[in-house]
Amino acid sequence: MIEKYSDHAANERTFLAWVRTGIAIIAFGFVVEKFNLFVRTIAEANASDGASRLRLERFSGSFSHYDGFALILIGMAIIVLSFVRFVRTSRMIDDQQTHSAGGIKVEFALAMVLGLVVLSMTAYFAL
Repeated sequence: MIEKYSDHAANERTFLAWVRTGIAIIAFGFVVEKFNLFVRTIAEANASDGASRLRLERFSGSFSHYDGFALILIGMAIIVLSFVRFVRTSRMIDDQQTHSAGGIKVEFALAMVLGLVVLSMTAYFAL
């Protein structure tokens, strides 16, 4: 029987939840990138209508490109940091010493960065 099995199982479930979140954010980053490519294609196809082409080109700027790339990088960072935290927590569960839950909250920092990216995309499309 594995000692402290329920603690290790909870640690693994948390790790897998973070991995799923990271994969979803990476997928959303690819969607933003592909949407940018789609809008550029539509803008080039409607080259004869100047007004609609200008509106479409506004949405296919470099800002949208960087947002998609930022989402992909954030998703990758979430997966890497969740693995580091998983290994660290596994060692702490097996350790006989008592550990505090203190330290820098990496999840909070990543959530803030992700929130800023989403907020910037919202402001970009609303203007």
